[in-house]
Amino acid sequence: MLALGLFMLVPTVYAVYDSLQTTQLIGGTHYSGLANYTTVLHSPEFWDGVRRVLVFTAIQVPLTIAIAFFFAAVFDAGIVKYSRFFRTVFFMPFAVPGVVAAVMWSFLLLPGFGPYAKFMEDIGLGHVDFFSSRLILPTIIVIVIWEWTGYNVTILYTSLKSIPQHVTEAAVMDGARLSTIILRLKLPMVRPTITMLVFLNTVGALQLFTEPSILAAFQPQAVSYGFTPSLYVYNTSVGSGDYNLGAAAAVVLALIIGAISLAAFAVRRRSGEFR
Repeated sequence: MLALGLFMLVPTVYAVYDSLQTTQLIGGTHYSGLANYTTVLHSPEFWDGVRRVLVFTAIQVPLTIAIAFFFAAVFDAGIVKYSRFFRTVFFMPFAVPGVVAAVMWSFLLLPGFGPYAKFMEDIGLGHVDFFSSRLILPTIIVIVIWEWTGYNVTILYTSLKSIPQHVTEAAVMDGARLSTIILRLKLPMVRPTITMLVFLNTVGALQLFTEPSILAAFQPQAVSYGFTPSLYVYNTSVGSGDYNLGAAAAVVLALIIGAISLAAFAVRRRSGEFR
């Protein structure tokens, strides 16, 4: 509780306080009320970032969960040799820090230098710039899926292993096919786990920051000032030195994520997951 208070509650309260102030070169810091919030709410860059991160979330989260469930079900079914080794391999990208992963993928996808760009040319697709304004968001989606799939595989595999064995054995004795057992039997039984993972992945996706901030060093024109809300907060606070406006943007972002979190809890409660 002490750590929570020092590193979460106190900074949150200070951010709210800071967002109600305005610091000027002449005149110093003074109370300005909701002026910073008005600026944020009327900022096209901030809302462009919100829309972009919502699109990112709507694509990345379902794909990550679907891929993770597929491999978790394959490992659970025992049809892959050395599954323990492959589970470890799948989890390894999650152990790689996000900054390192983003830098590594930047070099792998670099036009004219990276192996993937060369592969695209070899198969006749011509010059493909993965960091262009048109492809930068799909590129980030691929990187994040690579980073987070292993984590989700581990959680889903553990959940699948908790299903009583006699349930699966009864289905096999009834002549059910493997695909039927996975989709009709096991998938519904791990639905609470999937719901939890969707919630956790969504909250993480809405705070997207590391990958676009690293890729901006390679292609600054493709990653705008407010490419994501978190990047808008950082560039406003650290880049422009307007910590008051950055604090207001951070509070607005926290309220958006909080509203989505409350909606998710309401859905989970209505589905009977908990009371």
